[in-house]
Amino acid sequence: MSKRTSVAASGSASSSSGNDATISKPPALRDNKQDLLLSSDVGHFSLIRALHLADLITELNGLCGILSVFSSLRYCIATGPLASALNTEAHSTLYWALGFLPLGLFFDFFDGKVARWRKKSSMMGQELDSLADLISFGVAPAAAGFAMGIRTPVDHLLLGFFVLCGLTRLARFNVTATAIPKDATGKAKYFEGTPIPTTLALDAVMAYWISKGWIHEALPLGTLLTGTVLEFHPVAVIFAVHGCLMCSKTIHIPKP
Repeated sequence: MSKRTSVAASGSASSSSGNDATISKPPALRDNKQDLLLSSDVGHFSLIRALHLADLITELNGLCGILSVFSSLRYCIATGPLASALNTEAHSTLYWALGFLPLGLFFDFFDGKVARWRKKSSMMGQELDSLADLISFGVAPAAAGFAMGIRTPVDHLLLGFFVLCGLTRLARFNVTATAIPKDATGKAKYFEGTPIPTTLALDAVMAYWISKGWIHEALPLGTLLTGTVLEFHPVAVIFAVHGCLMCSKTIHIPKP
């Protein structure tokens, strides 16, 4: 979650346009992007014209997450029945799946800097930011874990729980951002629960496992309840625990 959402939170308390860095301007001088979105007669490309530069950078964050998921899928194909038909280094594809995520974090922070620099942002920008974060730091890490071999039915539930925790955490932030105490500049003092980009710690751990060859049957700690319908990889519990930390209301992470 970028600093951009904190700009939105401070603005929404005093303006129905939400994360609007220009709320101090007279109404006639305010940015009309929100009006453009709400208008019913603005043409086929009104959505594109309604986007700020910061919104386009947020889209790049989402693109990094999408490319990460695609890389995980390519790895699954390269190590599956069609492997002989592909000329690809399977492990390099998996490294790409993890490598796109730090790049997504760069765009996640950069969009906020651009929004503050240009003093232009929007409610749509805040929603885009959360949706892009869900892809890059929720769905993509879970897909990488699946590709590495966390694939039993119980594993699926644990990875799904992790993604749903990220989804819930982002939704809660959008709803409660205005209620979090602010500093003198109007920026929220802390995050409730660990921010979803902290899943990059999981990505670093998975990258280390790949470098050691600890994937598939060699995953650390192996499996529990092996051979039963409840078989699962203990490492999948790490995802579930991280999901719980994201949803915590008592953990307060100071904002940088």
